[in-house]
Amino acid sequence: MIGASELAIFAIVVEENSFSQAALKMGLSKTAVSKKVSALESKLNTQLLYRTTRKLSLTDAGKLLYEHAKGINQQANDAFNAVNELSQDVSGHIVMSVPTISGELLLADLVSEFCKKYPKVSIELRLENKLVDLVDEGVDLAIRTAVLTDSSLIAVPLLESNWVVCASPTYLANAEPLDHISNLEKQNCLCYDLQANGSNEWRFSQNGSQKSIVVNGSMSSNNALTLKKAALNNIGLIYVPKCSVYKELQSGQLVQVLKSYETRSLGVFAVYPYTRHKPEKLTLLIEDIKQAYLSLKHIFS
Repeated sequence: MIGASELAIFAIVVEENSFSQAALKMGLSKTAVSKKVSALESKLNTQLLYRTTRKLSLTDAGKLLYEHAKGINQQANDAFNAVNELSQDVSGHIVMSVPTISGELLLADLVSEFCKKYPKVSIELRLENKLVDLVDEGVDLAIRTAVLTDSSLIAVPLLESNWVVCASPTYLANAEPLDHISNLEKQNCLCYDLQANGSNEWRFSQNGSQKSIVVNGSMSSNNALTLKKAALNNIGLIYVPKCSVYKELQSGQLVQVLKSYETRSLGVFAVYPYTRHKPEKLTLLIEDIKQAYLSLKHIFS
């Protein structure tokens, strides 16, 4: 009979891609770990791993077994978390992945305050604009501004984030009039490369009708701050989340245009992998994040 410990060890070896690293993680010797995996292969009468001096790779049987085995460690962690929280002592480590804008705008401050409030909690805050695989990369919580498609994730809605088209007064004073989106064809439009449907296709709606225009410009970037600086240097128009240019719009350094059109609006969500028992530290952090976003709702909508 195959024991849960053997499957758990096999899963960690695969995840660490190393017998040595798996042994270190579990506090066992490399020999003990190797023997456990070999015993598992003997019981199943099939090879699970190809071993070379440089790397490990899964056989087809190994891939199939890993898909079933990898959930064992998560179930064990859920059980440990449930027991630990009986003490009402919020502790543990959280890995967060957040967009650069959100991280710089409010989440860096919020996370530091959360760590002060719960000194036994440590948080690894990753600022990145790519959509990471939470399970594969060991991420506990992510903030996403997008149309969500991954049904395996639990999503907590935070608010709606609206976008604006804007430019500096100096650029607008020297540009062609901007009364209709078709006028964008004659403008220098600086594109935000994170747009899901093509950075040079700017989408709007008016009176319930969807409209789009293909634009061109001398610059593009996957960073809203970079585009904002370019716009402040009078280079062209940008179409970015309102929160990233709110202060500049208020001060008049940037001016919103095409106000008769409805711009993009995307939901902001806190997402985390499905777990039978959500850790208390995660529940508390999500609630603090939600309140922080709501307190700044005016700069998003």
